[in-house]
Amino acid sequence: MADETSTPNEPQASAPASAPSTGFVPRSPRPAGSGGPRPAGGPGGPGGGPGGRKFFRRKKVCKFCTEKIDQISYRDVRLLQGFVAERGKIVPRRLTGVCTTHQRRLSLAIKQSRNIALLAFAARF
Repeated sequence: MADETSTPNEPQASAPASAPSTGFVPRSPRPAGSGGPRPAGGPGGPGGGPGGRKFFRRKKVCKFCTEKIDQISYRDVRLLQGFVAERGKIVPRRLTGVCTTHQRRLSLAIKQSRNIALLAFAARF
């Protein structure tokens, strides 16, 4: 029995005459459905689902404010080394939890300490 869905009077869809007939179909750069934000609480999300965070992150508090340290001295190398990464970079305040005013004073003290060779500019290899 013949295919009943197509009738001989309907025009058949064909490729344009200028397109090469190699069978190549261009694809989008990303598969459909892979873009956009994930719903909260889903896999890998912060809601504690599979792959999500399994602990509560405490709010970071400024060390200098809690210990009431007013002056950050460039000579206090032990204190300054705690805020310098292994490679010699100043650790950002989002990682250390230091407030903005103390981070500015801290970076100034680290730079002064580097200039008089109390702290290294970079790590040794």
